Amino acid sequence: MSTHGEYDCIVIGAGVQGSFTAYQLATRNQKTLLLEQFILPHSRGSSHGQTRIIRKAYEQDFYTHMMEECYELWAQLEREAGVKLYRQTGLLVMGPEDSQSYQQIKDTLQKNKVPMAILNRDNFCQHIPNVNLAVGDGAVVDITAGVLYADRALKTVQFEKLGGVIRDNEKVTDIKPGPVVTVATSAAVYRAKSLVITAGPWANRLLAHTGLQLPLKVVKINVCYWKEKVPGSYDVKQRFPCVLVTESKESKDHIYGLPSNEYPGLMKICHHMGSETDPDQRDKQTDRSDIDILQRCIARCFPGLVPEPAVVESCMYTLTPDHHFVLDRHPAHSNIVLGAGFSGHGFKFGPIIGKLLCELTLGEVPSYDLSPFRIRRFLDKTKSAL
Repeated sequence: MSTHGEYDCIVIGAGVQGSFTAYQLATRNQKTLLLEQFILPHSRGSSHGQTRIIRKAYEQDFYTHMMEECYELWAQLEREAGVKLYRQTGLLVMGPEDSQSYQQIKDTLQKNKVPMAILNRDNFCQHIPNVNLAVGDGAVVDITAGVLYADRALKTVQFEKLGGVIRDNEKVTDIKPGPVVTVATSAAVYRAKSLVITAGPWANRLLAHTGLQLPLKVVKINVCYWKEKVPGSYDVKQRFPCVLVTESKESKDHIYGLPSNEYPGLMKICHHMGSETDPDQRDKQTDRSDIDILQRCIARCFPGLVPEPAVVESCMYTLTPDHHFVLDRHPAHSNIVLGAGFSGHGFKFGPIIGKLLCELTLGEVPSYDLSPFRIRRFLDKTKSAL
């Protein structure tokens, strides 16, 4: 097996987080190698698909604060690439008025002076047609929110233009920590001063080589598209918003939707939870309980959609117990940095996560307080240390 040279940094995993991290490192004149186990582009992980929601509507202030700069970084990338990556649609947030999740999102928007509209039962229908607001539910709109064109964004982060190297179809088979990290793949052996692991559902398999395991759970999400009864009813061109149902009669978990855009006449609505799966055998997981939940919710809340999915695709979430990210250095090897557990809401943060993982790799003080994302929060509870 040949050795293909030495690098300042190796990034494992060419999804959105790894791609942005490699891009940031390359802009800082770091000789960077980006490794991907599948042939690019692919749909096996968590970063594929045409669209994602971008929003500032969060229960926690720290996400809202990070998104301020993130919007600027997405806009900068749009300008640099000359490609449209974001479309403002607004985000309709609905949920029981007295529930914690809905109230916290509303409070965070107000406290951080995010442009927003509060809707009531009297004016809801006039602003949001073809949606039923449940009795006892409140509704707010995060006006700055919208749709990110995900596949297009990934193609745009071409760090090769900055001198970086991408090797796809190379599965990592071993990692040897040390002052210089050695990474073996199915094709070669590489060495670097630093290593960043952004391997999504495969994070723990790679971390096993370093003596660390995190409480990460991989679930398969059924990504569902629902047909409009009247074409255009939920269309992005009609300024129909993205939707977040914080809690409903059908589920305590979030249900989210994006206007008809990817597939003509089909609105994307998904349950923000799935069933545990093996990432290498994702399609063996055939549980449809989330689709049953969605069918009941759509029949009640979205009368203009046929309550039977027209298209079902697959995605995977890698969940942490608290659904917050892992952005940290390895507890025993400070030149190994981890970005993991993005819990189905990390894509929109790609540019800022790339910047933060780059800062950690270079030993700089991170731009944001990373205490909510430290590994320590798990190790203190689970004793799953080295």
